[in-house]
Order: sequence, then C-alpha cells, then structure tokens
Amino acid sequence: MKESELYKELGVLTKDKSRWEENIPYVATLLGNESVKIKAKALWLLGEMGLGHPSAVKDSVEAIAVFCESDDSLLRERAVNALGRIGRADYHLIEKHWKELFRFAEDKEPKVRLSFIWASENIATNTPDIYAEYMPVFEKLLYDENDKVRMEAPEIFRVLGKRRPELVRPYVEQLKKISETDSNRVVRIHSLGAIKAAGTA
Repeated sequence: MKESELYKELGVLTKDKSRWEENIPYVATLLGNESVKIKAKALWLLGEMGLGHPSAVKDSVEAIAVFCESDDSLLRERAVNALGRIGRADYHLIEKHWKELFRFAEDKEPKVRLSFIWASENIATNTPDIYAEYMPVFEKLLYDENDKVRMEAPEIFRVLGKRRPELVRPYVEQLKKISETDSNRVVRIHSLGAIKAAGTA
C-alpha cells in the first residue's frame, strides 16, 4: 500500500474508536514501516488507543519507547507523547521509562520539550505524587526560549495544583511574576490558571 493510502487508512481508523482495540496489533506493526510519516502517525494513534485500552497496548510499549532514541525529532516527540497517554491510563505500563522522559526537558527541539510537558501532564493527572522531587525541571521550562514551550509549562503546575497544591505553592511567586511580566499573553493567562488551581489566587 502506498504511503498516502496507508496514511488515509489510519486517518479513518483514528475516527472509528470502536475498532481501536482490535487494531492495536496491526498499528503496532506499522512502527516498522519505512515512512517516517507512517511511523509518526502510528505512534500517535497507539498513544490514543493506549489511553482507552491500556492492557491491549501493553505489548507495544517497548516498541514505542525505542523511538525515544530516534534521531528524528518528530518520532521522539510522538513516542514521548504516546508514553504519556498510556501512562495516564496505567502508569505501571510505562514506569520503567518514566525517569528517562526527563531528559527531553532539555531536548534541542522545542516540539520535543513541549511533548515532554504534555506527557507529564497526562501522567500527573492520575499519578501526581511521583513528580514531587522533579518540580525544578518544570520551573526551568517556565523560562524556555520558545514561546510554545513557555505557553505549556504553567499547565503542568495547573494539573499538579489541582491534585497536590503543596507541590506548586513554592512556585506561586514566580508564577505570579510571570503572569504579570511575560511578553506572551497565553503564558500570562496559563500562569494565572496555575496559581488559581493551587488555591492561592
């Protein structure tokens, strides 16, 4: 099947959630496809499928994690995101890879750093306590040189603020200053949201 046809087929499957569980093994085979575009789509879809059917994606976690080592930033981005989605549903499925994700906070590509924040938000939604010792990693991302990364960085503080406000309180003054001074309007709004979530507005 041509790349364009296969990509279209995956697009159709993406919209039909009733077929997700039974198609997880098939989508996993596409991680071996020659096309970066197909592999990237398969990684993204496996993450979404794993959120809904974590036990069914269990056997694919290692194959997904391999792409964290890819030289292609799109594949790193999608692999990190997929592990985050699966980890949201069942942290234990990705636990052995969790600490490895933190190196992506300093990835040279902004989209990968952004994906690391998204993945962390997903995992923290149901497993917040594991982030207690890692807050300085996210503090640094609040000052990232990339606007989109800075826009997302306060969101992990918001997610954790709702669940473990004590983890966010030490950073409230910084968030307050950012909400007043950052050049990006969305960064300012998200910083305020994090403060409110922690109950310190």
